[in-house]
Amino acid sequence: MKQLVETIAKALVDHPEEVRVTEIVTEKAIVLELSVAPFDMGKIIGKQGRVAKSLRAVVSAAALQEQKRVTIEIV
Repeated sequence: MKQLVETIAKALVDHPEEVRVTEIVTEKAIVLELSVAPFDMGKIIGKQGRVAKSLRAVVSAAALQEQKRVTIEIV
């Protein structure tokens, strides 16, 4: 999951070297914290959060195969 989010995020931003994904594993879920450069934040969130919502949908679909709950937090 971490690699999937990182690959998609790097394709969206102007400065892919500043993309960081941190994985936090709990008993019930996996939380992925995505951080990008401040000036790339708009590209990750998108208009009215459409890009962020789409990114979360892709990760949720991939998580179904592993039968885990995955959430993305953009920090």
